[in-house]
Amino acid sequence: MASPPPKQTMKERILETADRLFYLQGIRAIGVDTIAAKIGISKRTLYNHFPSKDALIEAYLERRFVQPRPSDKPPAEQILATFDSLERRFASRDFRGCPFVNAVAELGPDVRAVRKIAVAFKESRRIWFRDLLNQLGVADAEGVATQLVLLVDGSIAQDLVRDDPAMARAAREAARVLLANAGVKVDKAVTSVKKPAS
Repeated sequence: MASPPPKQTMKERILETADRLFYLQGIRAIGVDTIAAKIGISKRTLYNHFPSKDALIEAYLERRFVQPRPSDKPPAEQILATFDSLERRFASRDFRGCPFVNAVAELGPDVRAVRKIAVAFKESRRIWFRDLLNQLGVADAEGVATQLVLLVDGSIAQDLVRDDPAMARAAREAARVLLANAGVKVDKAVTSVKKPAS
């Protein structure tokens, strides 16, 4: 018989509640008193774990900073699967966009700690694309990686405005064209490097 999952610590409960409320309702809209009340604790208890709302916001964003899972799939397939994953997320009722972009938009670029985490997250995604493109032998892996992250962010913005998960499919098709133009042979099945003619 499997043992029950370990009980959450108070810090984990606070962070999980803050994560859900900040993401769904907005960082500015949710105060620490709302988070404490939702859990059934005092503000003092919350402040024992997070000394300020700013510290809680940073912990929330760090919790969201998850690296892509390693995969045995071919690199081009991994790149295009990003957009398939986005389409599934767009179809979710609780999708509210990128938490890092949302945080910077809400709090402004002067909140340096938030901006630093957001920039690090966005750069980690660009580097992930770049590394896959390098595996494919793409000459301008840096440039194409930047274009791919723009497609990701653009599709997120379009979905938020239009409430249309098909925006991810359109971005996937644009990514496929980018890969093909960069010399990557991409079919419906996806992936091998197009060797230059000798």
